Amino acid sequence: MSKKMALGRGLSALVPEDERGTNEELREIDIDLIEPNKEQPRTRFDEERLGELTQSIKENGIIQPIILRRNKNNKYEIVAGERRWRAAQKAGFKKIPAVIREVSDEKLLELALIENIQRHELNSMEEARAYQKLIKTLGLTQEMVANRVGKDRVLIANYLRMLRLPEDIQKLVEEEKITVGHARALLGVDDQAAQRRVARSIMEMSLSVRETERTIKRVAAGESVEKTISKERKSKALDANVRAAEEKLRRRFGTKVKIAPDGRGTGGKIEFEYYSEADLDRIFQLLMLTEKAS
Repeated sequence: MSKKMALGRGLSALVPEDERGTNEELREIDIDLIEPNKEQPRTRFDEERLGELTQSIKENGIIQPIILRRNKNNKYEIVAGERRWRAAQKAGFKKIPAVIREVSDEKLLELALIENIQRHELNSMEEARAYQKLIKTLGLTQEMVANRVGKDRVLIANYLRMLRLPEDIQKLVEEEKITVGHARALLGVDDQAAQRRVARSIMEMSLSVRETERTIKRVAAGESVEKTISKERKSKALDANVRAAEEKLRRRFGTKVKIAPDGRGTGGKIEFEYYSEADLDRIFQLLMLTEKAS
């Protein structure tokens, strides 16, 4: 049985007030009559999270209806709520609560994108491709996209820049094998072979974003990728040894100790922290005992 409904906070944030119908009704729609949104920017659905939602729906039902529009096949196309629809299918539901709305093809992509962004459900590459599609399909500028999705224009530009990376590296970002920060660092060189070699090193050597930026800077300055990676490998090994030595000194002297190599392999300095005159005297006595023992 249909009943009048008021849009919830999430849906009202999704669609401007002047674009909603005044007599919208909540209806139960046969789940087999519903088709995915062809403009859905999301291409990967986390199976574990989908399973959690499925279990929640089994226990509590579908609290928030999905939004649909009629298509030319006398069926319905999802405007917002595809994950809920998929979970309801897995839960064995035959019908699902939905709001039917008239939505233009132009608006369909924008609504799907905004919903996913608000719910933080797009991975970085999906988000980048969605921004690109908004620009190409609707003829929007980066500034207009930023205004519509509530993001900073510089952030939009940075996402779009990632689409210049080779598809295999984009996939690594999508699979969270490297981060967006790593991807942005890789854009410091245009050579795709170099980008791929450094991307492999990020995974093999667990390079941080800062280490990746340093590596790319050397490559951009003309140093070979192999030589740069070799230097970074030695640096990481040295860092591991330095950290181990710092930990031994910390235990020996009971205070924080920092070893700072000069970066040239010729020297550096060791810093002991103290927190009072008595603490300084204690550390000094320990150092003198160490000197006498040697």
